[in-house]
Amino acid sequence: MPDAAAAARAAAEEESAFSHAPVAPDATAAYGTHPDQVIDFYAPRTAGDTPAPLVVVLHGGAWRARFDRRHATPFADFLARRGFAVANVEYRRGGDTEGEGATPPAGRWPDTFADVAAALDALPDLVREALPGADRRRTVLTGHSAGGHLALWAAARHVLPADSPWRTPGPAPLRGVVALAPLADLAVAEELGSCEHASLQLLGGPEHFEARRPYADPVLLLPTGIATTVVQGRADLVVPQEVAESYADAAAKAGEVVGLTLLADVGHFPLIDPAADACAVVAEEIAQLAW
Repeated sequence: MPDAAAAARAAAEEESAFSHAPVAPDATAAYGTHPDQVIDFYAPRTAGDTPAPLVVVLHGGAWRARFDRRHATPFADFLARRGFAVANVEYRRGGDTEGEGATPPAGRWPDTFADVAAALDALPDLVREALPGADRRRTVLTGHSAGGHLALWAAARHVLPADSPWRTPGPAPLRGVVALAPLADLAVAEELGSCEHASLQLLGGPEHFEARRPYADPVLLLPTGIATTVVQGRADLVVPQEVAESYADAAAKAGEVVGLTLLADVGHFPLIDPAADACAVVAEEIAQLAW
């Protein structure tokens, strides 16, 4: 259990991150018929002579319905103000129904994964319409927490098992991935009880966990051949750094180097909080891949 001071700091960080008003997008487009199958687009707020790199954001929230893309809109706006074109992706999550037909508390199998795959497949055409000034050749995928897991997973679709419906014939055209405090190793996250056992719920419960991990767990989908950086707060009480370290270790064993940026005295939420110094570090990590 964290001590009182650590818990108080974590609570203050969370309050700060969620204190910002949602920022309306410049455009929204659907990639499917469900209300959650939409992408918000933010044009770069700075003028430039060259097309802006595109940052695709997958929000976190333990794959739970009560956390939607709105809490990531200040982060999307933060990136747009630094010259990026931004696509903020929504996807179906769990825990939004009760009784017959209820979904697990965290995530929907297979809908959560199907949505992320469909969104990224539709993105080039949608960006061409919504953000004509974006340079799709310089696309960086980022995500926070559960969204970090989905970002790593989406970048690894070409190494999914052959019978996976989401497998692609080749790597995604990405400059790289910047995963922020990601649930990058579902088994380690589950051992640590991260996000109230959301990893177990995402895959449909204990009876499906091991069978579905090869189709869903980034740590089992290595190497990807795509430049990847993980940014992690050392003081994170929600997704401890052991999860990120496990993923980086697995990548090294698979012959791939994953950058691991550990931030001292930083918890879970400053990574997406425009008021926090850690958020500027995240923007720099994205810029190093994008430019």
